[in-house]
Amino acid sequence: METSHAYHCPVMLQEVLADLAVKPNGIYLDGTAGGGGHSYAIAQQLTEGGRLFAMDQDPDAIAEASKRLAGLPVTMVHANFRTLGDVLRRENTLADGILLDLGVSSHELDETSRGFSYHRDAPLDMRMSQSGQTAADLVNTLSPEALTEILFAYGEEKYARSIVAQIIAARDIKPIETTLALAELIKKGVPAKARRDKNPCKKTFQALRIAVNDELGCLDVALEEAFASLKPGGRLVIITFHSLEDRAVKNAFQRFSSGCECPPQFPVCICGKTPRGTLVHRKPIVASETELAQNPRSRSAKLRAIEKI
Repeated sequence: METSHAYHCPVMLQEVLADLAVKPNGIYLDGTAGGGGHSYAIAQQLTEGGRLFAMDQDPDAIAEASKRLAGLPVTMVHANFRTLGDVLRRENTLADGILLDLGVSSHELDETSRGFSYHRDAPLDMRMSQSGQTAADLVNTLSPEALTEILFAYGEEKYARSIVAQIIAARDIKPIETTLALAELIKKGVPAKARRDKNPCKKTFQALRIAVNDELGCLDVALEEAFASLKPGGRLVIITFHSLEDRAVKNAFQRFSSGCECPPQFPVCICGKTPRGTLVHRKPIVASETELAQNPRSRSAKLRAIEKI
């Protein structure tokens, strides 16, 4: 089976296809199409009137995936995955399977001008949709308290206060406009030992990226919309790349698959809550050693899936 490696290498492709259990006549939605790797593999299996809706908020991804998916039974949608319910409602249909491959794409990391990477100098941007506030806007205008909260909440950065102190001191002299300018301030804000252990920029860059793109807010909306948009027997498959995403998905799946919530001392159930879904596997799937060797970025990936009852 062909896969796309030039733009973005699809993570755990075979595992995704197995969890989606693609039917040739099914309706599917890929909420994060990227370069179209997962979408291409799904659409290849739709041979009996099936349809795939391939969404992405990044115009670069839409352009790339449109070329890759040309001639296949695919409808391209340029929008954030939080609106996936609207897409299916407009078509008056429910889905047999929905895929969300979260986080930043290889293309967004590798394309220096997008400003996601702390390894190369670029404008401090980080917008997946290429519209709205940039990371530079946040770094240069938010209060110290708001910036610190972003680093604590979205980066779980224990040196948030000292990093923000460096940012505030620097921006009082001149605006912080590039990725490497920010990276230098982060390094000044952490102890020497933390700089030696590993690159200290990862958590701050992750936190700003999540804030710029409202990633967790979009995910919370999309989880409810996606599960509601499945047919009975339909499956929701999600790949996460950090603990905050995975926690949100795990908690939502537990909510969808749990029954009675009455206190244990109640002799009979009065809440009437019954499970709405069944976990496809109890624990998340992680990338194989073979895949890790071929695609190191899959190291932090976790795959969870749930089937609607």
